[in-house]
Amino acid sequence: MSQPVAIVTGAARGIGLATTNLLLGEGWRVAMVDRDGDELSASAGALTDVLALPYDISDPEQVTRAVDETRAAFGRVDALVNNAGVADFGPIEETDFARWRRVMETNLDGTFLMSQAVTRDLARQGGAIVNIASISGLRASTLRVAYGTSKAAVIHLTKQQAAELGEHGIRVNCVCPGPVDTKLALAVHSPEIRAAYHDAIPLNRYGSEREIAEVIAFLCSTRASYVTGQVIAADGGFESTGVGLPALREAGPA
Repeated sequence: MSQPVAIVTGAARGIGLATTNLLLGEGWRVAMVDRDGDELSASAGALTDVLALPYDISDPEQVTRAVDETRAAFGRVDALVNNAGVADFGPIEETDFARWRRVMETNLDGTFLMSQAVTRDLARQGGAIVNIASISGLRASTLRVAYGTSKAAVIHLTKQQAAELGEHGIRVNCVCPGPVDTKLALAVHSPEIRAAYHDAIPLNRYGSEREIAEVIAFLCSTRASYVTGQVIAADGGFESTGVGLPALREAGPA
């Protein structure tokens, strides 16, 4: 079949599920990968043209099974969205090696393993990899020594992949979301934190899961056929403000 196929990891909820829904609306078939089997079943149950794969991308054997089953069911892979991630925050002195590895094995190792597993498939007709990093990979912040470092590594991995895989017709790009209105953010961000983010973001609001998905879907599509090796901050302008103070932005020309 000529209908394109995408693999989306971390697809049971949040940005991964929003991306899945958007791609389905654009005529893709989607292999939804998530280690939370119950949530994945609930999310995939109402959808058509999907394959639910309850696998953990930090495990090389499960990665192989996920890709093999996608290939068997759909016959091709045209895009990979490396969205699955672990957000485990804490002070440096409280980040033991177990916490460090828990973050790295999904955020970095899983992204590497999934990308490597689909390279042969993508090279057949040309395809795209979209890695999901974070604004925390572009600018340092407290409590994110493992998370921020993992996402910075994903950003550089994207550039390495783009440089090497371009000759096979494979485009690789990275999306760095800023604060997004996910269920997790709503649960853990106090009114004070939300107000501080609003003050620091030029668009003065959180993004939506759908807004991030729109960027991802564009990079998967042939509309982005000459775009590779790029890092796109979908963050309402948060990264561009650097360490500038909101009060100074309101002061007007000096």
